[in-house]
Amino acid sequence: MGVAAFVVLGVLVIVAIYGVSLYNGLVAVKHNVDKAWSNIDVLLKQRHEELPKLVETCKQYMKYEQDTLEKVIRARQSVAAAQGAGDIKALGQAETALRAGLGQLFALAEAYPDLKANDSFRHLQARISELENAIADRREFYNESVNINNVRIEQFPDVLLAGMAGARPRELLQFAEEEKKDVDVKALFG
Repeated sequence: MGVAAFVVLGVLVIVAIYGVSLYNGLVAVKHNVDKAWSNIDVLLKQRHEELPKLVETCKQYMKYEQDTLEKVIRARQSVAAAQGAGDIKALGQAETALRAGLGQLFALAEAYPDLKANDSFRHLQARISELENAIADRREFYNESVNINNVRIEQFPDVLLAGMAGARPRELLQFAEEEKKDVDVKALFG
């Protein structure tokens, strides 16, 4: 074997190692997105289980606020449906409605001193607030993982291998602009 054969063999080995490295990087990015989604999924399920308890506790005190309670229940069902279908866009919309309903519910609770003093309500309110904060943190991690995935599969030379490996872009979990606004407490009691 001549020197040229060793050079060609060396180049082929380097290209193979580089290709394997690119492929493994794409696999790791894909699994990070899946792991980030699983983290959100767990928190959504935990919150899903807490919401009926909160609504039931509120029903005992908020006789005239059925519309608000029903909004929370409908939004909870929409979140569960979108979550079950894996529809990220629908989940973002349903989450927006649920968060708005919860904000309205907690604001309305201010008008019910007995409810605010109820240990069960205070515990559930704190637990749901903790879950909301955790969901926000996990959403940030998920969106960062999706962004890394989407950039990697579009970059050269990764794009060449990504297409052959079946890598696909993922959708960011976004909430509507309304969710970022403060609840208008005056409108709730006006």
